[in-house]
Amino acid sequence: MPVFTHVKKEELGKLKGYQKEPPKTSYEELRLKKSNVTLVLYTSGKLLLQGKPEDVAKIKIELENAGISKKETAQNFLSESGDIIGSDESLKGDTFGGIVVAAVKADEKLREKLVELGVADSKTLNDKEIIRMAEQIRKLVPNIVKSLSPEEYNRYEGNVTKLLNQLHKECADELKPGKHIVDKYPGCSVGDVREEKAESKYVEVAAASILARDAALKQIQSLSKRAGFAIPLGSTHVKSALLELKKRKLAPQEFVKMNFKNVKEILNE
Repeated sequence: MPVFTHVKKEELGKLKGYQKEPPKTSYEELRLKKSNVTLVLYTSGKLLLQGKPEDVAKIKIELENAGISKKETAQNFLSESGDIIGSDESLKGDTFGGIVVAAVKADEKLREKLVELGVADSKTLNDKEIIRMAEQIRKLVPNIVKSLSPEEYNRYEGNVTKLLNQLHKECADELKPGKHIVDKYPGCSVGDVREEKAESKYVEVAAASILARDAALKQIQSLSKRAGFAIPLGSTHVKSALLELKKRKLAPQEFVKMNFKNVKEILNE
């Protein structure tokens, strides 16, 4: 399925010989048709071509010659059948913040709509795309997000693997029935299918990864507001933020994972 990115409605409006059709969903900016090929422009700026391969190939060349943005290949997900529940997590390895697990459920029709939205592994999307797409996913498919604050994370008595297993299971149970696919992590013991890099193979897991990332961004933004300075993501370049936390005499358990080695070293200096 050929995809053009960063396409503007005005660009398509200049094309000759294309018949305008009414959009079928609120995510569509424009829908055109020519030579049995349907062109769907989404609010994300992605333009999808649908039709017989030989017809699509001709229109694709025509669009490329007209300078219609950049062409890329849509992410290829594995074929699935029936109800699928995909789950993924975020903030697990971040020094600041707690932990987030999200799950999404879809059938054949909803899977197709997720692909049309341009859903992809959250690591391939920037923060603006994550926020915009997460809003659309929440409206489109059954979903659940569990976002634990640093305080909740630090009060948990088990290890992080036990916590992840619990959260993934809880998310899936709330969306059942359906086959549960988990983005596999060390010690993962839940789900009907546990697969590494599942977010690049199953559209439901990819959608869950977007919701989890969106919730993580919101949590970090909230922590930054409370702290009075920008809280960093990740765990590599966080020393200055930890020192700032200490300097301002803020309760560390409200901002960071207290069991992290770098937290113990810096806050105990």
